[in-house]
Amino acid sequence: MISVRRAEDRGHFDHGWLNTYHTFSFADYRDPEHMGFRGLRVINEDRVQPGEGFGTHPHRDMEIISYVLEGGLEHRDSMGNGSVIRPGEVQRMSAGTGVTHSEFNASREELVHFLQIWILPAKRGIEPGYEQKAFPRAKQKGRLRLVASPKGRYGSVTIHADALVYAGVFDQGAVATLPIAEGRYAWVQIVRGKARVNGQDLKAGDGAALSGIPGVQITGVDASEILVFDLA
Repeated sequence: MISVRRAEDRGHFDHGWLNTYHTFSFADYRDPEHMGFRGLRVINEDRVQPGEGFGTHPHRDMEIISYVLEGGLEHRDSMGNGSVIRPGEVQRMSAGTGVTHSEFNASREELVHFLQIWILPAKRGIEPGYEQKAFPRAKQKGRLRLVASPKGRYGSVTIHADALVYAGVFDQGAVATLPIAEGRYAWVQIVRGKARVNGQDLKAGDGAALSGIPGVQITGVDASEILVFDLA
């Protein structure tokens, strides 16, 4: 079974400094029909104006992934971390018992465009943690590469959740498949471009929940970038 969440049906707010789309219910966007999918709780697509951002605020008991598409995202947190996340990098912050952080556009001239993803942790009350790694898009071309996993397999960032996160870049006609074990589920998010997912045509911003299927099959319709979540 495949259930599609169209880009135009997401929650949308344009605050001037922030243009944001919410795949699932978040903050002032209340949508009881779309509270998440399995352990995947948030996919926010944010475009932040130069020099603007999210001031210091708290989180706890959540695995938070930042995935930058354009520009640079400047991160600071109460654990003492400070960095700029750029396209081709994945940042993971485990909020655990509690952490405060801020995220700002690192540029005074260019927009920053990124996804913020929240995944429910397998265990509450863990020690907060932070990790950032580069995953060159050239090595994701025509395939789904593991970028986040519970044990940091194959050089991925380590998340404390029963989830596997894959990223891939596809040209027109490129095909990749990802087996999904019995009893598990998948969410596919089209980050850029257009692709066909298990026979369903999807465009940038669209997402799809897949259940009761042995695998995900992706075919590039035009140049596209895709995230796949393998979920318990």
